[in-house]
Amino acid sequence: MGGNTFGKIFTVTTFGESHGPGVGCVIDGCPAGVPLTEEKIEHELARRKPSSVSAASTTRREADKPEILSGVFEGRTLGTPIAVLIRNQDQCSDDYAALRDVYRPGHADWTWEAKFGIRDYRGGGRSSGRETVGRVAAGAVAKAFLSKSGVSIRGWTASIAGINVPQDNGFDIDFAEGNPLRVPHREYAEKIRQKLEILRTEHDSAGGVAACSISGVPPGLGEPVFDKLDAVLAQAMLSIGAVKAVEFGSGFASAYGLGSALNDRFAPCSVPLSFLPSGAPSLKYATNNAGGILGGVSTGMSIEFRVAFKPVPSISQRQLTLDHKGDPYELSIDGRHDVCIVPRAIPVVEAMSALVLADMMLLNSINR
Repeated sequence: MGGNTFGKIFTVTTFGESHGPGVGCVIDGCPAGVPLTEEKIEHELARRKPSSVSAASTTRREADKPEILSGVFEGRTLGTPIAVLIRNQDQCSDDYAALRDVYRPGHADWTWEAKFGIRDYRGGGRSSGRETVGRVAAGAVAKAFLSKSGVSIRGWTASIAGINVPQDNGFDIDFAEGNPLRVPHREYAEKIRQKLEILRTEHDSAGGVAACSISGVPPGLGEPVFDKLDAVLAQAMLSIGAVKAVEFGSGFASAYGLGSALNDRFAPCSVPLSFLPSGAPSLKYATNNAGGILGGVSTGMSIEFRVAFKPVPSISQRQLTLDHKGDPYELSIDGRHDVCIVPRAIPVVEAMSALVLADMMLLNSINR
């Protein structure tokens, strides 16, 4: 099985299954001297953990205590591979015994078995959302590296169950981090909470949209052909389970707009930009319909994108499916599952963004 490593210079390999002994990651290519502690990684992992007061979350409770096994000495990276292990402690594998020979609708059960001839039916194994723990741990390392350059990554819930959060006077990005649904709007946080409570009683689930804004990115990141910055970010987002679409800036609305309205205009910039190559003019943009990326290269504006997640397929409603013999089977999925994955996926979106930008910054220093 390939495809477990992401990145070219700043790379991460994740490992582990949902109901195995543990999950984690190995990070290679992180420069030496970056301040890093287990507490910094644990902070990011805590943001991904389910909330005990959230209408959206599973009841699985993992401690998610990271153990740094290598690559760090006296609170700083050594420039050598960084291995991080997070042990699984709250598995309930018996919940999945009935699924040994049954393919769950909306899951990767059949495709996995069709490819490999074997699958870990306990919680989905490696195709479980539990795999993202390793991504978030690696993202914490990437964030520590990026903080030296002033890069800031903020994600929030933009929509759940068809309820879109408006960016009006009630929009408050700081409030997003202060509530379990990560909704940046008090009124709409309550509307979404009530909707999810109804769906929980109906044994159903909901999809939604996560938004992400990245500030402090200098112009010039990304390669203009196959390694466009938005192309690599899109790959990173689509590698997250349940993601079905990504849009940058004006996104799909661009297909219905006019060039005269959507072309980003330049504005004078009197302050010299120290990160530009010698002789390059100091310019900035007055608008940001492109979402901070043009021609696959960062513009210096904030990078803005949205990620669509499908509804969680594990629901306890009765569903018709097939078993490994092809016979009909009526299924009700037991176990502990999220009603909506978006709030807990936002730290994963941020982590994958950080991994892309850390890699791009190191690539940029080589290619210039």
